Amino acid sequence: MGKLTSGRWFAAALAASAVLSAGCTAQADAEDLPGLYRNKETGGEIRLDSNGTFMATHLSTDAHTDPADFHGQWEFVDSSGSDFVYLDIDGRGIGEVSGVQLYARGGGKVAFSTPDGAWSLVLTKSTET
Repeated sequence: MGKLTSGRWFAAALAASAVLSAGCTAQADAEDLPGLYRNKETGGEIRLDSNGTFMATHLSTDAHTDPADFHGQWEFVDSSGSDFVYLDIDGRGIGEVSGVQLYARGGGKVAFSTPDGAWSLVLTKSTET
């Protein structure tokens, strides 16, 4: 798969994964979110900076998706029962998914989900900087 095609597929997969039932995630405190989150199995990571920007490196939501790098702005959405981080991806054009949701799971974890509500990629907050 080409980089552009795989990037679009990755973004579409992440957008599709935004569907969750209310109450499936833990409540989170926005002040605790900034930091580096990693998935040891895939090597993927995302850094949420306290200035509202993020950088994702080598992220893939399943075995059939090529890892992708992207960046942009993030915003914490305190929603009744389903707190999440909205990732507004820079450089997305018309017809492309411009943002995805990353759910706060509590215990220093964030996750992308699949349309059926299962967690497809869980990242754990790192003590390293």
